[in-house]
Amino acid sequence: MLPQSTKFFGVEVPQFLYGTAWKENETQRLTELALQQGFRGIDTANQRRHYYEAAVGQAISAAIARGLVTRDDLFLQTKFTFKGGQDHRLPYDPAAPIPIQVEQSFASSLKHLGTEVIDSFVLHGPTQRVGLAPDDWAAWRAMEAIQGSGRAHLLGVSNVSLEQLQSLCQEARVQPSFVQNRCYAVRGWDRRIREFCSAHEIVYQSFSLLTANREVLARPELAQFARRHHRTVSQIVFRFGLDVGILPLTGTTDSDHMRADLDVLNFHLEPDEVEQIEHLAVR
Repeated sequence: MLPQSTKFFGVEVPQFLYGTAWKENETQRLTELALQQGFRGIDTANQRRHYYEAAVGQAISAAIARGLVTRDDLFLQTKFTFKGGQDHRLPYDPAAPIPIQVEQSFASSLKHLGTEVIDSFVLHGPTQRVGLAPDDWAAWRAMEAIQGSGRAHLLGVSNVSLEQLQSLCQEARVQPSFVQNRCYAVRGWDRRIREFCSAHEIVYQSFSLLTANREVLARPELAQFARRHHRTVSQIVFRFGLDVGILPLTGTTDSDHMRADLDVLNFHLEPDEVEQIEHLAVR
């Protein structure tokens, strides 16, 4: 069996994360199910519009109480989301300065997740599509202070362009350890950002690796690789991600699919297969 986690700046980071977005009242049950199937990395956000973070925490508490896991077994990642990405159920005072909003959101996440330390605290996307605004920098500086206090081990940023990532890395006192983006095959699987991450010791995380690429999943090449390795097409795509340095997320609600997703840790693609998949949709 291939290793299921790697040490990154002193933190054990699993090679596959379970994403908890869009699960609403099923969040606790599905998060517990994912832990039962073997996931040890959980991705969430303090954004009630798309996540039910408190239910994620309830699942973790239940799993710990049952003896299924300990807190030290788990990699927990959550996010600060600006008001523009929230609904009316805000985890902070919207009239407060941005640094206070970040602190309030983070304190709420600690309470939701029943922990004193978050392994990865992520900025859930800049406030604008181009460049970094003063509010983005105010949030990042507040996140740096939280990391410096020891309450968050690592920082990250999500939904970011290459130019924004370059700007962040040039000016940040604490460099991002993670970038989490939606990864489109037709855009070369976000290759330019992946290359930047690789050059700067940043782990690239991908969500919607399957759902963002439904047309590519129907390509005959992937079906051929799946037959060759006795796997599913979904497993081939996830294994491709791992082989090119992507830390994938899955949000599946099916226990069989959860086990199948984790099973991709048990094989590799051939170099020529990886190369073909890299260029499937951009020929």
